[in-house]
Amino acid sequence: MTERMLQYIWQFRYFNFNDLRTDEGELLQVIHPGTLNTNQGPDFIDAKIKIADTTWAGSIELHTHASHWNDHKHSGDKNYKNVILHVVWKNDVQLHLPFSTLVLEDKVPKLLLHKYDELMNSGSFIPCEKNIHGVNSLTWQSLKERMLVDRLENKTKNIFDLLQKNKNHWEEICWWLLAKNFGIKLNAAAFENVARSIPITVLAKNRGQIHQAEALLFGQAGLLDADLTGDYPKLLQREYLFLKKKYGLKKVEAGMIFLRMRPSNFPTVRLAQLAMLLHKSHQLFSKIKESPDVKTIRDLLQVTANDYWHYHYVFDVTSAFKKKKLGEQMIDNILINTVVPVLFAYGHHHNENVIKDKALQWMDQIKAEKNAITRGFAALQVNNKTAFDSQALIQLKNEYCSKKRCLDCSIGNKLIRSL
Repeated sequence: MTERMLQYIWQFRYFNFNDLRTDEGELLQVIHPGTLNTNQGPDFIDAKIKIADTTWAGSIELHTHASHWNDHKHSGDKNYKNVILHVVWKNDVQLHLPFSTLVLEDKVPKLLLHKYDELMNSGSFIPCEKNIHGVNSLTWQSLKERMLVDRLENKTKNIFDLLQKNKNHWEEICWWLLAKNFGIKLNAAAFENVARSIPITVLAKNRGQIHQAEALLFGQAGLLDADLTGDYPKLLQREYLFLKKKYGLKKVEAGMIFLRMRPSNFPTVRLAQLAMLLHKSHQLFSKIKESPDVKTIRDLLQVTANDYWHYHYVFDVTSAFKKKKLGEQMIDNILINTVVPVLFAYGHHHNENVIKDKALQWMDQIKAEKNAITRGFAALQVNNKTAFDSQALIQLKNEYCSKKRCLDCSIGNKLIRSL
């Protein structure tokens, strides 16, 4: 028995109500079990019970073992002064508290506990793997929507933290996160540091010429420090030294990673593409906010690095001709991990549900991600057609299935209750 399972049993009254008695033998009636408390203090608040002929209103505390009351030092905590009942699974010690104790160990259906144990002890891809095929499409759709909102709200918290650091400048937040996204996993932090090191006003003033935009990004990333020989790299060096002095820029220790990376993902290529996006699209966040559909933003992201990079992956090393165009998969990645979360966070921040709904709708217009998690669900014949699906499934697997939070999942909840 876990405390979360005990809370679940009490919240939904999955115990035998007939002849309920306290540990002292007094007749007990549960008028209202209370509301689950997610803040500090007792497990349930605003409960109402009747013991013998007296009605009590207040809080209820639950423990798997009665002795946990003392272990958690509740008697000296003012948050627990309003407790009217102590509900336990095992009454392993007599506490002599000023309120009654109810023991539930012999009042819960064994089948309910068996189903819960099966889920908790499952070693499958997801705990409910054996029973998932009986879940209807409506339940799945409702769960996916909840999971996607959960995932976006988690990302929103991070965006709000950034907003506090830059005085609610949404264009700058969008730029920071966009740069981080271009760095993919290995160089994400380095790209974000480069973006933060250049004031957005400086970027706006120097985006008109692609070589100036590149000079700022490559220079701040430390990629112009080498003894370069080509005409274009030397031009960038000269331009960067001028801009660095003009704006008092302080170069960051980016530490760009090239090792074990596909050439198309080299930080040089990604920075060149990012510079071109900066060159082509001014005030990108405003365009995201005002765009009627995701296709408009997709078109803005279809950038190709300038001509020098058609023949290079790094400075001064010539390679076979290949246009360094931002691929569709990378565009989808940016839409999923930057564009939609920033749009959703903006709607959340300003309490504009229309914008939040638009963000959710855009997810349904983007291709689904293909990874180990989505392949695992595909093997169970769970639909994964759009990013709405894939992001929801990733959230479900990482935050619920892997953590065995079946009681907080509508599917797990339904399977446990199907007695």
